[in-house]
Amino acid sequence: MKDTDRKPYTLLAKRSEYELTEKKSRFLSEAIPVLGEEEIALELERIRKLHYNARHHCYAYCFGERYENTRISDDGEPTGTAGKPIFDVLSGAQVTNCLIVVTRYFGGTLLGTGGLVRAYGGAAKGALDGAQFIRRLPAKLYQVAADYDQWGKLQYFLGQQELIPREQEFGTGVTFSVTVRDERADAFVKGITELSAGRIRPELQGDTWDEEIL
Repeated sequence: MKDTDRKPYTLLAKRSEYELTEKKSRFLSEAIPVLGEEEIALELERIRKLHYNARHHCYAYCFGERYENTRISDDGEPTGTAGKPIFDVLSGAQVTNCLIVVTRYFGGTLLGTGGLVRAYGGAAKGALDGAQFIRRLPAKLYQVAADYDQWGKLQYFLGQQELIPREQEFGTGVTFSVTVRDERADAFVKGITELSAGRIRPELQGDTWDEEIL
């Protein structure tokens, strides 16, 4: 992926569950953070075993930084009444690396096409409404080396910028790494250079991601 293609994206921080009842049918939904096909297959197997006597396990998923891998399943429900409304909720929230499974225990009353769409979509929405998310933003990783007489100024500068030095090493001088979001990278390098009168020049180590809890 080219650097110019790197855009922020949203992930599920942890599992979230929800239950909806419609005309005695129970719809149990679970939103699950996943990394790829293998993990998705394991999660689907787990849910099918857990709810072995349920009639349907409908789902939708999306993974990849650009939302490029998707799939839906109606699992025996009428076409378009389960997987699609689940996926519509997922894509509407712009969440990736996420699997939403809605398990239905049939209550004896047919819901009709509209009722199924509302129930599956509502169950999926309930799981995401109660979820916590992580926003990943394009960033740069820098390494900084400084003499001890510059360390106090650096700490103050980093604190002002709300940046956290990591992998700190204290030897003949101080060396640390720091993650800086792309839109702040130029200002960071300029600030460090001016602060040290040109004595410190952050070295770019490569592209990375910064994360924030939503």
